Amino acid sequence: MALSATGKFSVAAAALLAASVIGTGAANAAQCGNNGAGYNAWLKQTLAEAPSRGIGKAGINALANTKYATATINADRNQKSFKLSLKEFMQKRGSDAIIKRGKAHKQANAALFANIEKRYGVPAGPLLAIWGMETGFGNYLGKQHTLSAVATLAYDCRRSAFFTEQLYAALKLIDNKDLNPNAIGAMHGEIGQTQFLPLNVLKYGVDGDGSGHIDMINSKADALASTANFLVGHGWKRGAGYQQGEPNYGAIKGWNAATVYQQSIAIMGKAIDGK
Repeated sequence: MALSATGKFSVAAAALLAASVIGTGAANAAQCGNNGAGYNAWLKQTLAEAPSRGIGKAGINALANTKYATATINADRNQKSFKLSLKEFMQKRGSDAIIKRGKAHKQANAALFANIEKRYGVPAGPLLAIWGMETGFGNYLGKQHTLSAVATLAYDCRRSAFFTEQLYAALKLIDNKDLNPNAIGAMHGEIGQTQFLPLNVLKYGVDGDGSGHIDMINSKADALASTANFLVGHGWKRGAGYQQGEPNYGAIKGWNAATVYQQSIAIMGKAIDGK
């Protein structure tokens, strides 16, 4: 399949390839790689496979315009474990500022948080702590092309199976018009104001503002309602506490595997809720 001058598959080429495989109903499994050299071959194979995974024209065209994201691979290879103490971690994350701003956001969006708590049983505090820690209350969502990041990690052999599922989820979101093909976000393809991976948007995403779409990037109502729904999906019980040793702390563990992160959500959430 010919490549364009930019090294990407053209939309027309992608459509032609998709049509050919729909007719045969079969495609070769895409081969992962450990550097960018094999990305275009992988992309060709994945474009051939996409229709059999239920991906439509919009998703296929978006995938055809991805490119190998070197910055994503560099970030993935240089991840560091959470080695800071709780105090050091909270200071580094700016917990005092998050608590102060969280209280202001709670007051300014009182009706929204009341509606979310009524529907899901999740109070404002932990949602605001997550929102503040993930993106500074929506002020910084990242600078990487989301679909290229996810596609690159699906191609990369280190966690190919996991990110292949994330890639197909992202393509379905594009087909559903719940994700812009040109969306910009975090280095590993996390989406929106509370940084959901694509598969979690499919599983837990909520249209919180009644627009008819799930817009995790531009709608704080969608992002926050979806976050509450995620916590419910991970065992959150209405009316129970969420500090360490209390029933809902387990749901916070579902949000992030790092102990200091979990503790910070609980502590800041409690301070924001004023309890």
